[in-house]
Amino acid sequence: MKLAILPSITFASFGVLLGIGGTTFDYAEGLSYLGTDPRDCANCHIMQPQYDAWQKASHHTVATCVDCHLPHGFPEKYVAKAENGWNHSKAFTLQDFPEPIVITKKNADILHDNCLRCHADLFHDQAIAFTEGAPRCVHCHVSVGHGEPVGLGGPMALRRAKETIDP
Repeated sequence: MKLAILPSITFASFGVLLGIGGTTFDYAEGLSYLGTDPRDCANCHIMQPQYDAWQKASHHTVATCVDCHLPHGFPEKYVAKAENGWNHSKAFTLQDFPEPIVITKKNADILHDNCLRCHADLFHDQAIAFTEGAPRCVHCHVSVGHGEPVGLGGPMALRRAKETIDP
């Protein structure tokens, strides 16, 4: 008799987990993150200042968030989207992100590679842009994409953010 209810309990547990997961995905507007609309990046309120500044920045007419912040190859782009989506949802759910938000080393590498990809014609034979250990583009051009770094962290946090971008 006890074994007969085991499939029912398993099925019910699976249904509850599926329901919670589906509700969370819907609440977080999960499908929007599969697209490329910059407004989707501002679904999370912490990115609103960056979105607002990007709309006024020089790259607004030529690049969206994914153009700068994601790889351009097919599998790499969606692997990075999935990894970043997981990391962001975990950080915002647990409220354990730095303030101001800081780009990771891996994502800073992607950003730098995209700067070089789009602006390669500006470098010609200048090896400095492609030399290991050379300053990153955003060392000088930190505000190009979406304005000055913002947040509640103050000058010390801003210095830490710059060190992460350009170690």
